Amino acid sequence: MKVAIINGPNLNLLGKREPEVYGKQHFVDILNQLKTDFTKVDLHYFQSNIEGELIDYLQGLEGTNFSGAILNAGGYSHTSIALADCVKAISTPVIGVHMSNIYAREEERHTDLLSAACKGGIYGLGAKGYEMALRSLLD
Repeated sequence: MKVAIINGPNLNLLGKREPEVYGKQHFVDILNQLKTDFTKVDLHYFQSNIEGELIDYLQGLEGTNFSGAILNAGGYSHTSIALADCVKAISTPVIGVHMSNIYAREEERHTDLLSAACKGGIYGLGAKGYEMALRSLLD
């Protein structure tokens, strides 16, 4: 099984950015733990702060042997109709992840434009959300 993990803007700053919200763990540590726990899954990681690059990467999954994608679009989840349209347009199943509970935060974060386009979504469980998303793709 081959799965893409795609992180959007500012997620390259995990471990440094608002650790009280996102935790102190750097994403490389989260990814390494997933690779240790899921040895039979070929995990591919991509991160970009640029909306168009995220769209290009997702579109590039179409027609490949990827079984699914885990997408933490960061702030673009609340603003990007283009990213939501992309997720709708591809046949690769996408699980949305938010490390924080977006419904317990600022009101502008309560809207997730991607959630209706995704196969499912996980929010508020920190790094554990990536593991749960991966497990859901394995079922």
